[in-house]
Amino acid sequence: MWFFVIFSIIVLTLKIYLFRGLRQAFPTKKKWATAWTVFSVLTYAIGLPTMYYLFESRVIVSDRLMPNIVTALMMSLLICEVILLGFFIIDDIVHIGQWIWSKINSSKEEEVSADKTPSRRRFIKTAGTFITAVPFASYLYGITIGKYQYTYFRQTLTFNDLPKAFDGLKIVQFSDMHSGSFDNKESVAAGLQKIQAEAADLIVFTGDLVNEYAEEIIPYKDIMAQLSAPLGKFAILGNHDYAWGDSKEDKVTNILQHHKEMGFKVLLNAHETFNKNGEELSLVGVENWGKSRHFPKRGDLDKAVKGLPADRFSVLLSHDPTHWDEKVKSHPKHIHLTLSGHTHGAQMGVELAWLKWSPIKFLYKKWAGLYEELGQYLYINRGFGFLGFAGRVGIPPEITVITLKRS
Repeated sequence: MWFFVIFSIIVLTLKIYLFRGLRQAFPTKKKWATAWTVFSVLTYAIGLPTMYYLFESRVIVSDRLMPNIVTALMMSLLICEVILLGFFIIDDIVHIGQWIWSKINSSKEEEVSADKTPSRRRFIKTAGTFITAVPFASYLYGITIGKYQYTYFRQTLTFNDLPKAFDGLKIVQFSDMHSGSFDNKESVAAGLQKIQAEAADLIVFTGDLVNEYAEEIIPYKDIMAQLSAPLGKFAILGNHDYAWGDSKEDKVTNILQHHKEMGFKVLLNAHETFNKNGEELSLVGVENWGKSRHFPKRGDLDKAVKGLPADRFSVLLSHDPTHWDEKVKSHPKHIHLTLSGHTHGAQMGVELAWLKWSPIKFLYKKWAGLYEELGQYLYINRGFGFLGFAGRVGIPPEITVITLKRS
């Protein structure tokens, strides 16, 4: 309760300050500043209780559409207004500095002259407002269209010890479905159809099927069941597949049952070996392994690879990419490729040919895409769904297509 009160006071203060700044930046359009401030305050007043409602109830599918939009819009406004706040503060600091300097060094005539140039002092505020409009437009796109713009990310990886029989093996990975967040079943179905359209040899899901309750996946079980691949469909559990909502053991049991009914085989610290023309390749899966104390750490790589020959070509499914740095790279069993998810790329960031940035980098050194060290690869999927913020800005939902080639 106190957190809500303090946070509300901080936000209200921010909006009053921004209202003052907008009126200064656009003195002939003061009604616009008033209208924007009223809209922003109303969005916050509706959005915060709505966010609380989402976390406290089991709303699914279309019931979430308006709540998702309202809460995402509230978060978008706050983020963009914080950016705008920086411009306004800089402008006021410059203004105050000019005023102090005029008091110390300028004549009265110069002070009067300075007072006659308000347009100069408005420049930073005005420019900042227009600059902030760009990320705000990006957020609007991300919370309406971008969150369902499923995008292929393709990688071809070459190994000199890949069995000849598996040369050209195509693996499609998706991760972090978070089905309890979805609000448009048709869009989700379109994304899953894109997975099927790749005609992969193997389909893998790397954890976080739901948010809190196992029942969240029920509306999507029929379309998940339609996925198929010659070598099968395999999955692991993510941190959200254990904690919160139902009791932990009931939740895991129910999720495992849902996976079974959808045709996915879940690897719980276990492996599956494929034999083709007398040659073998193994798919290994571990339970969740991460550093957060809020989620169970059940991943056991030793158990998962037990019985595998040292030279067996192996692909590992491990939800949290920190597992790769902490355990996988140094493990006696050489793991050729690890597939992870978990980070979502923070669902917002910038990925260009010359720039790759997301706020998630402050929590995870490796947060999206391909990494290679010690002759081993890690690929981190950006996630299929969304959580918390019902949108994606600059980080689209991902379908990973990996082709293994023999050198």
